[in-house]
Amino acid sequence: MKLKSLNDLDFDGRRVLVRVDFNVPLADGKVTDDTRIAAALPTITELVRRGAKIILCSHLGRPKGQVVEEARLDPVAAALNSLLTAALDKEGLGPVQVAKLGDCVGPGVEEFCANMNADDVVLLENLRFHAGEEANDPNFAKQLAALADVYVNDAFGAAHRAHASTEGVAHLLPAAAGLLVQQEVAALSQVTGNPKRPLTVVLGGAKISGKIEVLESMIPLADSVLVGGAMANTFFKARGLEVGASLVEDSMLDTANRMLELGRQHSTEILLPSDCVVTDDVKQPTRTEIKPVDSLARADSIADIGPATSQAFGAVIGDAGTVFWNGPMGVFENEAFANGTMAVAWAMAAAKTAHTVVGGGESVSAVNRAGVADKLSHVSTGGGASLEFIAGMELPGLTVLAV
Repeated sequence: MKLKSLNDLDFDGRRVLVRVDFNVPLADGKVTDDTRIAAALPTITELVRRGAKIILCSHLGRPKGQVVEEARLDPVAAALNSLLTAALDKEGLGPVQVAKLGDCVGPGVEEFCANMNADDVVLLENLRFHAGEEANDPNFAKQLAALADVYVNDAFGAAHRAHASTEGVAHLLPAAAGLLVQQEVAALSQVTGNPKRPLTVVLGGAKISGKIEVLESMIPLADSVLVGGAMANTFFKARGLEVGASLVEDSMLDTANRMLELGRQHSTEILLPSDCVVTDDVKQPTRTEIKPVDSLARADSIADIGPATSQAFGAVIGDAGTVFWNGPMGVFENEAFANGTMAVAWAMAAAKTAHTVVGGGESVSAVNRAGVADKLSHVSTGGGASLEFIAGMELPGLTVLAV
């Protein structure tokens, strides 16, 4: 997919509405993970270099069209100020002070933006305080467009949503993709377009239902698909194995069998765990054991892949030319059940000649926790967006920017 880029627009002295993805975790009024803010810095820095008047907009959480005090972007503005100051200083630019506004549309916001100077940076208030954002309301899109002369979308994590700030406004202003979006598309396209072989897809997490399109798209393309996490339990039950008290999607048993048959049709190896870590209680365990997957008792709950599976998965990853991973191998938030997920992260980091891509979501937390994010080819900022891209689905926020 070829998108309009920053080089296709003139920014000098112009107001630029930049859709960023600052949907970051907060605790006690502070940002606890600034990964997504840092990911937007190259585009913001480039726009400062080009003399733009920068108007940043983002959502945070799910306020559902209401003003929610805990979802205000003031902590984000504070974190952005610190990160941007350091980034600009490194490039010999700035200094710039980020101005945080109390709303994202309205006469006061329009007046403020109309009087901006070159290199000014403004952060609008949470877009989702207005119901028109998620509804892609044309009037709300017009209000956003009225703030600027041109539009840049650098929010890959929201590109799969047809919202006013991701799709609607791009029809109203000269528009282009930011550097992060361009980077995401390039890295993910290497997985789906003409991947270096063998292509290995690693899928985990709780449910098959959220990854059906990925399975249907990638099984015919991949050389191997490694399945872990609770979604593997559904495959086990579909094959007639006892899964005890483990999480299972009973409505997806036929789908699991269909995916296994699809693998056979395309000679794609679908590798399921051979052993697992079981417990009596995933949340408050008093017992943990390693068992073969065909030896579970009714009281067992699967909480992680076992060591033999970790070794087998690692060997396949080590031989791969391209690896795409989305979803943990177990309840990795608990240290007792994190070994499988950490093993996948370390195996990907060790695959130094492979194109290694982590597809957002909890997998990003895992590679950060494992300390290997900088050893991978690409760590996506978009969970749902990366999965939909890999599955070949249309992402409205990208389609509107296509050349």
